[in-house]
Amino acid sequence: MKNLKLTGDEYDALEFIRRGAKNDRVNACVGRNAKRLSGLKLIQYGKTGSLALTEQGAELLFLRRCVQALRALDADPAAAIDDDVVQFLSRKSHIAPRAEGGFALTARGRESLADIAAQE
Repeated sequence: MKNLKLTGDEYDALEFIRRGAKNDRVNACVGRNAKRLSGLKLIQYGKTGSLALTEQGAELLFLRRCVQALRALDADPAAAIDDDVVQFLSRKSHIAPRAEGGFALTARGRESLADIAAQE
């Protein structure tokens, strides 16, 4: 996936669509961003005018949640993280469970977080 630079508003629109916004008239945030997100092939219009995330859009949102989880765990090892994100980050050896509860970043997780920060 190419490196897309999206605004917070565009990410919010993707999240609204993921949660069930059916068309771009439902929400002003979605309406403002639908054309660009569609052009980037992150969302698609159905035959009835409904909106849905594409596979690329869903993947982008999931990766954003993973980055947010790494940042949250860096700040607070007891931060609440979604189960699917925990499974992915554990499988990729970015986090490890702590004996006292929560998760700790591994060396690989810290390295990835540093790489992400350097790209921003």
